Amino acid sequence: MEGMITTGARRDKISVEFSPVLERAIAHLKALEGTHSLYVYGSVATGSARTGSSDVDLVTIGLDAATSRGLGEMLTAEFSSLCRGVEIGPAQLSDYEGLGDQAYGNRVFLRHYCVHLSGPDVGHGLPEFPADEAAARGFNGDIGLRADQWRTEVLRTPDPALLGRRIARKTLFAVAGLVSIHDSIWTTDRVASARRWGLIRPRLATSLEKLIDWGSGGPSRPSQSEIQSSLDGVVADVVDEFGSGIGLWSFAESRSAH
Repeated sequence: MEGMITTGARRDKISVEFSPVLERAIAHLKALEGTHSLYVYGSVATGSARTGSSDVDLVTIGLDAATSRGLGEMLTAEFSSLCRGVEIGPAQLSDYEGLGDQAYGNRVFLRHYCVHLSGPDVGHGLPEFPADEAAARGFNGDIGLRADQWRTEVLRTPDPALLGRRIARKTLFAVAGLVSIHDSIWTTDRVASARRWGLIRPRLATSLEKLIDWGSGGPSRPSQSEIQSSLDGVVADVVDEFGSGIGLWSFAESRSAH
């Protein structure tokens, strides 16, 4: 794979239709004690979001997980007619420091996928990053850990459809890494990557289509047994391919993942 990572995330791409929810999030953070940074990523950051059906994805740096979750729930209720939901991922400055895969992936994500909205810009001065195995591993080298966690969760989840969506989105993100390395063209497009990987691994095509449906909130609602079957099948296959072709995080990093 050659070249640097390029994405369409830019401040001037953000649609004015989503300004109210972003402005409200900024105002709430400014009202809190302490110094917090706020970023938007995903379809809103690239200008491809659709009112009423897209999520607003935010990252805070310096805010604790409970406060971030509560703020996201409040904004989701307040702007239910504007977006499907507001999800806020909490992070700390330490998450971007160090030489490990996780910290490297966090820096790549902040530099290329996030648009700064308020507070100190932690990403200021970060260089452009190459589209290579290190970036793919930094993004999704935790897929093995996640699969282990899902196997525990599936036995006790009260909402299989929600768990299925999380499994699908993360697994297909890892598939995008596999496609990126295989085709030497960087991508994080889950749907396109799943269909491309289905051509490369035809035996997985049907299972990957099922994950596309689960991840997009499609009409099917997976049962616990269907999720377990996917964990034993397509997810396990992706973990094996990722581990052998790109590499998984070290045990120490996996233990600290959130």
